[in-house]
Amino acid sequence: MTQPVKPLPPEDLAHVLEHTRELWPEASGKSFFITGGTGFFGMWLLESFAHINDQLALGMQATVLTRDPAAFARKAPHLATRSDLQFIPGDIRSFPFPEGQFDYIIHAASDLSGTQLQNPVSLIESTLNGCRRVVKLACERGAKRFLFASSGAVYGPMTKGRKHLQENAPVSAMPLESRSAYMEAKRLGELICSMECGSHGVTATIARGFAFMGPYLPLDSHLAAPTFLQAALCGKEIVIQGHGQTVRSYLYGADLAIWLFTILLRGEHARPYNLGSDIPITISQLAESTAKACGSRAGIRILGNLQPHETAEVYLPDINRARTELGLGVLIPFEESLKRTALYHSPINNP
Repeated sequence: MTQPVKPLPPEDLAHVLEHTRELWPEASGKSFFITGGTGFFGMWLLESFAHINDQLALGMQATVLTRDPAAFARKAPHLATRSDLQFIPGDIRSFPFPEGQFDYIIHAASDLSGTQLQNPVSLIESTLNGCRRVVKLACERGAKRFLFASSGAVYGPMTKGRKHLQENAPVSAMPLESRSAYMEAKRLGELICSMECGSHGVTATIARGFAFMGPYLPLDSHLAAPTFLQAALCGKEIVIQGHGQTVRSYLYGADLAIWLFTILLRGEHARPYNLGSDIPITISQLAESTAKACGSRAGIRILGNLQPHETAEVYLPDINRARTELGLGVLIPFEESLKRTALYHSPINNP
């Protein structure tokens, strides 16, 4: 039987409350509807929501859509048993609308399972039909604000010379290949949310996510950060498939929750905000820092070499819009976020 996950560290929850406290008076007594509540984004949102609700005695309620409430109860009993969180079963594309009004809606569901990635047409249909269903709920139930968790993937494939991606930057042409499915689906999702919500007086906010780390990070992912972390925690060699000079950035989960709540409650309608860190980290640096954070001595192996005619890919968000308009920033440094992530996932702390 799968062991229940550990709750978030108290210092992380305190961090979220400290930097969102002024947002919450208007949400006192209000009702939320959340999709994607069992994923990385959702777990951080739900646990932060519950902590804030307790600490500020706000009397908020949240209804959470999930495919299997019983499975979630086994995974996170500390959340499933709360009276302010109601979990309802349903498919994102066709779920029956629950009774009552919802003041705030967070649409964070995103199916990137292996099955969906292997069936790009199904991925597009699921994403768009799910988006339309949640938007319909928002419009019919008089929601004030709607948050769509989009992705930096909407900017398209990285091209030579592109570095920090701005929200108003031209997007790259999408190749007519299966790998474009997720990018196109998220881009069209933004359009659906903006148009449909706008026509019904619902403020639609958009957060374009990049890369993250922290507790609840699924270590079985194909992405570099969890792959390296899993290897280091198991005492295995970290293997870099490429040349290691590709540049990424990572925002810690507690900062992620702060950004998402702030964009929901303060963001402007149909004005996307990049969501992530703008501090560059090469894949080689990520590997070295991961080994250090985990105390691993198994070593690092780089399989590729950057050729003289090649330019390393840089995939970074420009976060000036979020910083200047919403007062957001990277509060927990990269090395500290990696240390906290490693500590949470360490086998020593997971008997």
